[in-house]
Amino acid sequence: MFADYHVHTEFSDDSVYPMEDVVRDAVQMGMDEICITDHVDYGVKVDWDSGAEIRYRDGEPLANADYPRYMAKIRRLQGKYGDAITIRTGMEFGVQTHTIPEFEALFSRYQFDFIILSIHQVEDKEFWTQDFQRGRTQKEYNERYYQEMLSVVKKFKNYSVLGHMDLLKRYDLAGNYPFERVRPLVKEILETAIADGKGIEINTSSHRYGLEGTMPSEEILKLYRSLGGKIITIGSDSHRPEELGTFVNQAKENLKELGFDYFCTFENMKPIFHEL
Repeated sequence: MFADYHVHTEFSDDSVYPMEDVVRDAVQMGMDEICITDHVDYGVKVDWDSGAEIRYRDGEPLANADYPRYMAKIRRLQGKYGDAITIRTGMEFGVQTHTIPEFEALFSRYQFDFIILSIHQVEDKEFWTQDFQRGRTQKEYNERYYQEMLSVVKKFKNYSVLGHMDLLKRYDLAGNYPFERVRPLVKEILETAIADGKGIEINTSSHRYGLEGTMPSEEILKLYRSLGGKIITIGSDSHRPEELGTFVNQAKENLKELGFDYFCTFENMKPIFHEL
């Protein structure tokens, strides 16, 4: 089973990769299944039909996926390419505690196969711009990041897996923060997710960003397994053609080395287990 469960298209504000090209490329690569997971980030982005002014950054709109067009296009491609590849309907929810009501409303409007829950911003401040880290010590911003994640998973349950759990390390100019210092927070997050029947993803973008090890780290993956966690998806977090499907097989090998037996795909928000 060759599947990529974290894929962005032209419906994400940071991608111009046409969805049909994504599907065609996946078919050409011999992929069995793909899940489209375009961005929704309430707090820093608005809906196209919200009535709010759409701001632009580097020519790209700071707006969430255009849901009606997004869903219609996925359905059309499922019909067109269904004999060649399974296409699942997903989204990546960039949730913050104060935006949970908006995500609850969105989730109730559509039928999803899969939802990635990611912490992309805290207090409406971005990580990649250093707005969130600025004015805080490394200890303060790392702890605040995981505190927000914990707060979200305690209150929001309409998701499938936690995306790139240690994303903040991608933008930590001070280097990797020692895992043991945030271990208690991460442990509580994972315990909550497992109790709720949720999983985590292994995100292969760590390779193209030149990060050490996996994302999340081996420490997080080992902790998840030791706590009884079994649900894991694998995704490239692709935004352009050269990223689609990359390092998926290596991620499978990483998981086997850590003692995992299965990875998952999803249908109607329910995990399907496949041997590694």
